[in-house]
Amino acid sequence: KESIVANGTLIMTGLGFFLYGVVFILPVFVTRSFHYDATQTGMLFIPGSILTAMVMPFVGKQMEKTDPRILIGVGLFFIEVFLFTLTQYSSQTSYSDIIFSLYIRGFAMAFMFVPLNSSILSQFKGEAMGQVSGLLNLFRQIGGSIGIAYISTVLTTKSHQNYMDVVSHVSLLNPVTQQELGMSVAAMATKMTKAVGFTTLDRAGLSYIAHRIDNQVFMMSFLQLMWIMLTIFAFTFIPLKFLKLKSKPTVITDSH
Repeated sequence: KESIVANGTLIMTGLGFFLYGVVFILPVFVTRSFHYDATQTGMLFIPGSILTAMVMPFVGKQMEKTDPRILIGVGLFFIEVFLFTLTQYSSQTSYSDIIFSLYIRGFAMAFMFVPLNSSILSQFKGEAMGQVSGLLNLFRQIGGSIGIAYISTVLTTKSHQNYMDVVSHVSLLNPVTQQELGMSVAAMATKMTKAVGFTTLDRAGLSYIAHRIDNQVFMMSFLQLMWIMLTIFAFTFIPLKFLKLKSKPTVITDSH
């Protein structure tokens, strides 16, 4: 049973890393790309959560005739699919693309919480069940804390490195930069003075180029981070392989 707890907590740690990490980084993406406020960002997660609630009863019924490790494997697989869809994002990503990704996430979550908690907790009785339930919750929180801290650190580090790489190619001696600056200044000249603000057209053009650089740097860092998350979460399949259940779950339990 120690092996069951060890592998279960490892899977739960990976789940916490993913769950809290995505809740941290995706709002940053939509805020930067779509300028969403807190309410709009929160509403973005509602459709996927509704899908999770709709799929959960089906998953519960499947546990009566299917090995829960298969259901957990399905959940892990679709989490990987979700992370892969995030690696395909760009500055042109639409609202429907994000919603589709969150639907995949919601579908995956339905295959994770109930089978994972039920398959592990059903192996214990009495006081031991409560202790294991507490351990699962603890390691999910630890995984989430690690995920948020790691993602924040990597995003900052990658952003700094990518910024240095990008600005090294931006110079007024560069013909492409001169062309972009000329086009932005020409575009600013057609606007009303109040739209440009109390500044010169050249300064406004340079500010526009700086804004484009910042967006490109963030997008590059975001995509690199998603590939890292996808790779790290793939290791969660290892403890699943070694999760050996001695008895079939008899009670649907959810410690979430």
